[in-house]
Amino acid sequence: MADEIFQTSDLANRRTQVVQAAREDVARIRDKDGTSLVMLQEGRLDALKEVADWSAAHLRLEALLRRNTKPTVAELGDLAWLRVFDNDDLAEFMAELQDVLIAAHADGCTEALNACVHAWRVTARQLEDPLRREVLLRGRLESVDMVEVSRPIASDEIDSADSADDGR
Repeated sequence: MADEIFQTSDLANRRTQVVQAAREDVARIRDKDGTSLVMLQEGRLDALKEVADWSAAHLRLEALLRRNTKPTVAELGDLAWLRVFDNDDLAEFMAELQDVLIAAHADGCTEALNACVHAWRVTARQLEDPLRREVLLRGRLESVDMVEVSRPIASDEIDSADSADDGR
């Protein structure tokens, strides 16, 4: 059924077969003027669009990094959230992005792609804070970085202490 090309009249006369072909893979419909139309599951179309968008972003970033200079915010455009990373990190992001793009296309699912981008965005937000950036990028902790803390007080212990203070 995957090779069958339906006519527009089939949408009225054989709609069950047309819809079934779209559910299974794709339904090709030839319009009266010869235009080829395609019907497929919306989730599949969304995945294809997302993979295409991220593939274009990957190619743009790859071209920017080939110059061996740090891309500007304007050059990054909608990828400006990557501005906190150095070129080595950007190259690592590109390699990881390429892997998940290939997997997303092969699987027809963008879950791994979305998880990858989300993780990099979270890291980028953390690196925007100077203190967090220092902690994350320093790479090692020293004894002066450690402080002793007391055991946290549970909320029910606080309520009991407040009641005792109030004479209740």
